[in-house]
Amino acid sequence: MQRVYKILLIITCCLRAVPCLSQDVGFSQFYDQPLLRNPALAGIFEGDLRFTASYRNQWQSVTVPYRTFALSSEVKLPGNITTDDNFTFGLQVMRDMAGTSEFSTTQVLPAINYSLPLSSEKNSYISLAFMGGLMQQRFDPTKLQFNDQFVAGSNGTFSIAPASQQVFNNTSVNYFDLSTGLTYNGAISEGTDYFVGAALFHIRRPKVGFFDGNVITLNRKFAFNAGLSTPLSEYDRFVFYGDYFQQLGDRFKPVGIHAIQAGALLSRDFFADGSFVLTGGVLYRMNDAIIPVVQWEVGQFVVGVSYDVNINKLSVASQYRGGLEFTLSWRGFLNLRQSERRQVVCPRFRR
Repeated sequence: MQRVYKILLIITCCLRAVPCLSQDVGFSQFYDQPLLRNPALAGIFEGDLRFTASYRNQWQSVTVPYRTFALSSEVKLPGNITTDDNFTFGLQVMRDMAGTSEFSTTQVLPAINYSLPLSSEKNSYISLAFMGGLMQQRFDPTKLQFNDQFVAGSNGTFSIAPASQQVFNNTSVNYFDLSTGLTYNGAISEGTDYFVGAALFHIRRPKVGFFDGNVITLNRKFAFNAGLSTPLSEYDRFVFYGDYFQQLGDRFKPVGIHAIQAGALLSRDFFADGSFVLTGGVLYRMNDAIIPVVQWEVGQFVVGVSYDVNINKLSVASQYRGGLEFTLSWRGFLNLRQSERRQVVCPRFRR
């Protein structure tokens, strides 16, 4: 029985990320944490600075809730290698706490993205990025109950002993993680922006097992990303986001599971100057959730709220209640030379 508990714990740790149907933690408002989608999406926005905070609370209707916190920052600076090129320096920080064992994932991932202009007329750029940093996964064995803690009592009842004789070789795993990405973004016509990109996560395939003799490798993950933003009128805009993820094993052979997440949003700019914008839409995570979302943009601040309507096999137990998520972001321009030109000519995607 003890071996069974070990196996179950390993499976739980490796398949933790229910939100993205993958081995990684993700957010429903995925477009507000671009480094988790593709490091080369860093800096693809209107402005030079962006800071974003996200909080997610999931499965509270079923079990001990999974809570995820994330902070990301992007700073876009002139590259000065060629005309209108840019470097974006990013940082992705995340903390995830899951379930009774308090299985946690902590990551601190710096990123750098270089954007090279291909056409000044259509404002098109190709971007290459790298992201790498420290990851930690750990759990608290004192929060778990094992078979040797159940003691037979009278009348067929059981009592629970205060401690187990189960011995764990390790309750924490630390490793270095490396990812890379490539994107192309441009304009189809005046006001219509788009991007396509691809990324590869967990390039080094780090070992994440907790027990001696049990080698568990974190699969590489391939990502394909796309987005489109186009005006419908002077005041209204349509925005589409989409991602495809696939786990890769030895020799980059597809293994495990794949995932799709996408969203369609409509924005209303009430004063046609960006000072007050209301956005609403629906996001979809394949075989997992339908997610209504609302965002308010006031000046340089954007606040977003979404809720997962669970549609997977857990919907009976959860009664379609998945997770509540909040985002808060701020965008702005640096006081640099040619700042007016940088507001027009730079990697961007308007939402």
